[in-house]
Amino acid sequence: MGLILSCFSAALGQVGDPRFRRVLLAGVALTLALLVALYAAGVGVIQWLVPDTTDLPLLGPVGGIDTALSVGSVVLMLFASVFLMVPVASAFTGLFLEQVADAVEDRHYPALPAPRPLGLAEGIAGALRFFGLVLGANLVALLLWPFAGPFVPLLFWSVNGYLLGREYFTLVAQRRMDRPAAAALWRANRARIWGAGVLMAAPLSLPLVNLVIPVLGVATFTHLVHRLPQRAPT
Repeated sequence: MGLILSCFSAALGQVGDPRFRRVLLAGVALTLALLVALYAAGVGVIQWLVPDTTDLPLLGPVGGIDTALSVGSVVLMLFASVFLMVPVASAFTGLFLEQVADAVEDRHYPALPAPRPLGLAEGIAGALRFFGLVLGANLVALLLWPFAGPFVPLLFWSVNGYLLGREYFTLVAQRRMDRPAAAALWRANRARIWGAGVLMAAPLSLPLVNLVIPVLGVATFTHLVHRLPQRAPT
């Protein structure tokens, strides 16, 4: 845990870096734009399906139902954003992973040779794969949440911590090694990487705070890749 906290602290100390700020602002803008678009689409569907005035038994004509449902959808969207922000914010930040990792390495590991560029297509493919994986896992977890009771936060953090740790660590590691070597390094340190993923997943469940966590997560895993032994034990 000491290594994880040290990596997170180093990432937090670089928040003022201009390249961090650019990625953070871009990620926040894209994420909020998507959430607003989803909300607007939901309100549009409600107003299309629900008439302005509805005849209810015993009450007669009742107006404003579509407005009430639209207002209620604000609360629903705020609740849903807790779960949507995990795949959405992480996928958007995945598009900017290279910039964040470069900023970390330039400041903390300047003697390193140039990394293997992931390329735009590879970055987009990784972001989409990550988005689908996290979204699918959370949809499956939704089926288990009614049975989890007070352990719902632990389920949320555990599932997403595992996925975030595995995917971000592998993506960052592939800048310095091929995919099989990155996968072997992950397997050799999976418990520690899972712990780092949980540290990232926990604040992702907090509205507004979750907007900045993906950038810090990329930076944290960049430090972790360089501070772990580079060979998996045989």
